[in-house]
Amino acid sequence: MNLASFSAGSCLNFTPNIWPSSFIRKEPNYKICCLLKRVNSDPTSEPNSQFRAPNSLEPIEPCLCGRRHLIRAASVAASRFPIRPSNATNSPSDYEVVVEKFHPPRADWYEELYASVLNSAMKSYEAEVARYKSQVFSDLRGNAQKVLEIGIGTGPNLKYYANDSDTQVIGIDPNAKMEKYALKSAESAGLPLSNFKFIHAVGEVIPLQDASVDAVVGTLVLCSVKDIEMTLKEMKRVLRPGGLYAFVEHVAAKDGTLLRFVQRVLDPLQQILSDGCHLCRQTGKSISSAGFSSVELNTASLSTAAFVNPHVYGIARK
Repeated sequence: MNLASFSAGSCLNFTPNIWPSSFIRKEPNYKICCLLKRVNSDPTSEPNSQFRAPNSLEPIEPCLCGRRHLIRAASVAASRFPIRPSNATNSPSDYEVVVEKFHPPRADWYEELYASVLNSAMKSYEAEVARYKSQVFSDLRGNAQKVLEIGIGTGPNLKYYANDSDTQVIGIDPNAKMEKYALKSAESAGLPLSNFKFIHAVGEVIPLQDASVDAVVGTLVLCSVKDIEMTLKEMKRVLRPGGLYAFVEHVAAKDGTLLRFVQRVLDPLQQILSDGCHLCRQTGKSISSAGFSSVELNTASLSTAAFVNPHVYGIARK
């Protein structure tokens, strides 16, 4: 069941090309030596060691103007610190490769079908879970101007927290087919489309700056991420100090119960049919041990969710 701080006026120009600090390749021993020393010796003389590239035995030919060395240093730096082009269209960007690593691409027909089913077949579930969502998301009103929703899907949560014209929302989802449904949900909720941005992304590597949002929202999403601990760590990273994480998640039933036995039997099939959804995850325990300053966690069982029970819901504060 898978489902940056920016101003309202510039929301549509937001480009997720800011890599999380944890994702940038680090090499403590790497140094870019100064290659701009002037050469006043005979041009035919043998280059000395001061013009050798870092960690290399190959000498760099002296250049009187220093231009060649500047170009060489820039090319080395660029290869070590890749930056995603903001408007790359001809080839997959580095971040798209990351998305595929954590969420292998499905066939277009599958992603379109899954998005369509979520949009039309979850109405009875949404009607029953509404009382819990209303309770959780009420804490965001007045406390969260900039909201990130992970696994936004078709956008069923937007009506609870995004009906204020001052609210700015970034929704991320690994299924790009969800975007058209999420846009309709945003419009129905009364959220100006200039304040909403959908990004094809994954929770394990969120393409936003540190401490850039006031709240993170996630419902029925931690069941399907590839790395739940990494996702929770990323949520904390992008939250400002004191920021809120609002959640509604289904978790594994108690050990020894018939429901837990059924979940174990159906779990492999559930992952195939429901875009990686795991029935047996201890998501509540993962949230409680993720290092938030406080966690308010409640439990509920929903009749419309059948074997996808029980649920945990609540608020965690960074």
